[in-house]
Amino acid sequence: MSSMQAREGVTATEEGYERGLGSRQVQMIAIGGAIGVGLFLGAGANIEKAGPSLILMYALAGVIIFFIMRALGELLLYRPVSGSFAEYAREFLGPFFGFVTGWTYWLMWAVTGMTELTAAAIYMHYWFPDVPQWASALTFLVVLFGVNLISVKIFGELEFWFSMVKVTAIIGMIVIGVGVLTLGFSQAGDTATVSHLWSHDGIFPKGVGSSLMTLQGVMFAYLAVELVGVTAGESENPEKTLPRAINTLPWRIVVFYVGALIVILSVVQWTEFEAGVSPFVAAFGKIGIPLAAGIVNFVVLTAALSSCNSGMYSTGRMLRDLASNGEAPKSLGRLSTRKTPAIGIALSVAVMGIGVVLNYLVPEKAFGYVMSVATAAGIWTWMMILVSHIRYRKAVVAGRLPASSFPAPGGSVCSWIALLFLLFVTVMIALDADARVSLYVGAGWAVLLGVGWSFVKAKAPKEALEPSYAD
Repeated sequence: MSSMQAREGVTATEEGYERGLGSRQVQMIAIGGAIGVGLFLGAGANIEKAGPSLILMYALAGVIIFFIMRALGELLLYRPVSGSFAEYAREFLGPFFGFVTGWTYWLMWAVTGMTELTAAAIYMHYWFPDVPQWASALTFLVVLFGVNLISVKIFGELEFWFSMVKVTAIIGMIVIGVGVLTLGFSQAGDTATVSHLWSHDGIFPKGVGSSLMTLQGVMFAYLAVELVGVTAGESENPEKTLPRAINTLPWRIVVFYVGALIVILSVVQWTEFEAGVSPFVAAFGKIGIPLAAGIVNFVVLTAALSSCNSGMYSTGRMLRDLASNGEAPKSLGRLSTRKTPAIGIALSVAVMGIGVVLNYLVPEKAFGYVMSVATAAGIWTWMMILVSHIRYRKAVVAGRLPASSFPAPGGSVCSWIALLFLLFVTVMIALDADARVSLYVGAGWAVLLGVGWSFVKAKAPKEALEPSYAD
């Protein structure tokens, strides 16, 4: 099968979606994708492990994420499709890798949904300490399921406002924090100082090794930035909206991650933060502004629900792409009368329901367990984007494929750098006793995928199992 034939076939599978996501919504989905529970809740545990050096870890990881997104951007403008990651792996590496990538990305979001539900339930404890975590998680799961069944426009609008709340709040937090540092008002005014970044046992208070061990949590915080690739098939004008969304990523990282952490760790010294407590809530509780901690808690709750909402959206689309290629049951490829992959979304929600069970059985460890599994699945997805980009660039240089209108700077060099970095993070996960559970889950997942592929292979014609791209 030629590359052009593959492209035409994939375009056919996308027919039926409603291009209901406007530029305003895609831009805000992209911005919101860079602000999630990994920052709002997970940063507390990482600050405890790494101190102020966590800022450097976020900056380093942010550079790598930008390399990944520019690689994805080049592929998206070569061929914008909703099942982007799986489609590119299928084209450049072969159907098996498309199958594995599609199902693994689905797993990533299903597990991330569990993480967000867990975080949302933890946040609800701030106002309702007597309500069990599992009850809150179940309520949010049902409500967001209903939203995703209505239409992509409703999803896009809800995600726009979720993201608007997060963006506005973080900018407000930074402004207030800078005010505390420069004007000295609030209860934290007398102790707030930029010197907190180095005066308590230095920038690396627990050593460089301990800081590097936070990278898996840091990378989890960046999960969802690639969501703009999933929106490609339902964007009104992907040629304009996608490059704009990707090119704004650096300033989003600088402001929302690096900037926010600099301000928070200057207002309150790092030794006062702990795992399981949002550093944003803790910092504004310390500042003492009336209702500030409650407002921040509402914002971080919104962030969790936003990410879970995105998870339901993306998993449904990925399952439809898999079904369209004969790699999932045909029923998962059907669209409802509202042009949403309702059956696929329902399956994802059922799996996310495992998170409700975890919140019932092990509420203290639920967040850490699912975060590490989601990170491992995300790393695989990013690796497939990078390898697909490297092979695409090789084909373009050889004149076998047309050049994208949005080429990544440095060609495939940055993709190689990012790929090596992700392998290093995988080693860090293996060395972390708590995060290592994700590799055990990954081994079990590989076995399931192997069994699933044997069924797909038995039914598919031989030519369908060959890569559409050839060296």
